[in-house]
Amino acid sequence: MAKNVQYSPIFHDIFFILFVFPLLFFISSSADTPPSSPVAPSTLCKSTPDPSFCNTVLPSGNSSSNVYDYGRFSVRKSLSAAQRFLSLIMKYLGKSNNLTTTAIRALQDCKFLAECNIDYLTTSFETVSRKSGILDVLEADDVQTLLSAILTNTQTCVDGLQATASAWSVRKGILTPLSNDTRLYSVSLALFTKGWVPNKRKKSSDPTRKPLQLQNGRLNLRFSSPENRRLLQDQTSGDGGDQVLINDMVIVSKDDGTGNFTTIADALSAAPNNTDASAGYFLIYVTAGLYEEYVSVGKNKRYVMMVGDGINQTIITGNHNFVDGWTTFNSATFAVVGTGFVAVNITFRNTAGAIKHQAVAVRNGADLSTFYNCSFEAYQDTLYVHSLRQYYRECDIYGTVDFIFGNAAAVFQNCNMYPRLPMANQFNAITAQGRTDPNQNTGISIQNCTIRAADDLANGITTIQTYLGRPWKEYSRTVYMQSYIGSLIGPAGWSVWSGDFALNTSYYAEYDNRGPGSNTSGRVNWPGFHVINATDAVNFTVSSFIMGQDWIPQTGAPFKSGL
Repeated sequence: MAKNVQYSPIFHDIFFILFVFPLLFFISSSADTPPSSPVAPSTLCKSTPDPSFCNTVLPSGNSSSNVYDYGRFSVRKSLSAAQRFLSLIMKYLGKSNNLTTTAIRALQDCKFLAECNIDYLTTSFETVSRKSGILDVLEADDVQTLLSAILTNTQTCVDGLQATASAWSVRKGILTPLSNDTRLYSVSLALFTKGWVPNKRKKSSDPTRKPLQLQNGRLNLRFSSPENRRLLQDQTSGDGGDQVLINDMVIVSKDDGTGNFTTIADALSAAPNNTDASAGYFLIYVTAGLYEEYVSVGKNKRYVMMVGDGINQTIITGNHNFVDGWTTFNSATFAVVGTGFVAVNITFRNTAGAIKHQAVAVRNGADLSTFYNCSFEAYQDTLYVHSLRQYYRECDIYGTVDFIFGNAAAVFQNCNMYPRLPMANQFNAITAQGRTDPNQNTGISIQNCTIRAADDLANGITTIQTYLGRPWKEYSRTVYMQSYIGSLIGPAGWSVWSGDFALNTSYYAEYDNRGPGSNTSGRVNWPGFHVINATDAVNFTVSSFIMGQDWIPQTGAPFKSGL
């Protein structure tokens, strides 16, 4: 048998410039959609966040190249960079004997995130190689979401490495190439946005959907197997509403032994790998009980629906936290990255307490994911809306510092945000959004929600400062609209992160809110803060911001498309 030949990433780049690049130009020139006019790299780079770096990336000397040629080249070069970075991380993990446990965990986070980036870049390259011209709005949103997540993943790796002990000398050898990779990924996102993304995002003419029937914990499900339906008869209702297709199901019962499994992790192992949405959901029914386990829904576990017996009935709990040596990323009690995940009727907790600082209840990096009628309970960093597209409906979120944070495109509808009593000398910030690039299609949209003090804070509203949010990253973006804002929110509304960081580049907006804390006359005077009208607010609705009218209906969860 012939010996396998391994090519270096540098070879890939040279091969792409000499052979693939001209071929792709030929393909693009003969595509159905006419390509844009030829453009010099220096001209094109002016549309990117870092023109000087962009000029070092794009090849010169081809006078007939256009935005599509350069975009493909940049995405392919980004893929090579992601592969090189994964090799670097694997090298350091292979020599980890002298590293602290926290440092190893940070490297393991980077490994996982780099693997995700390779997947996302591979998918993105397949799309941009296939077509020159403006894409259909949904296909464009898919790729822009992936390229946005690549930057988020890279920043998460950086954050984890920087939070480890300062004496860890290995960090420098990782952070320097990672900084260059970040700038390269930004170029790819900018060129894709310029060449393939339509200027107008789709608006839905359907303002509402008939909701899934969820009364007294009962679901309207349609099973592919009559036997499965009988097993869950007490959890189903046949009266109206959108039916949710269930392909197969298992029951988790911790105490009485009547289920298929006693742990959620074992039930997940039984789920099929890499299923398609058309096949229906793999349903895991988790009966009432306290489940003390750390659950991870992997990227191969697609379209899993997890249903409990109700908030404070089915409870998943853990206590991993930053003080005890976990990175924020891997402190989560419940972590999910599998596409199409749905959770209903479950409480997720991290019981580490305020004194342990960052301690995540749920970390969500699952595209097209939905949480309906769930509760998230912790203190600092409760709900990590990490990346990709997410929807939350009729959920309760409890916390103190930055308790909804991350860089997904996340919409919250009809939810309750409950700031809790923080530690001495702390203040509450409901959101800390992590957008790092102006071309990322990410942000937090809070619509028709209620912001009230939790019971332990109710008596201290006048002494504890509580804010709607603060800018965690340079292009932080958060919008509150049509929501009730209680008196715990002071006149300023928003807090700084550090000095004047991101006050000019962030985007904070309020629209048509109500309640004693909703008066905007005394709000911060940052350039990034806006009181917006309906024309602007509609851009942050389900139909415009996360294209939810095209994927939420299959979950059965209720939603409102527009304002």
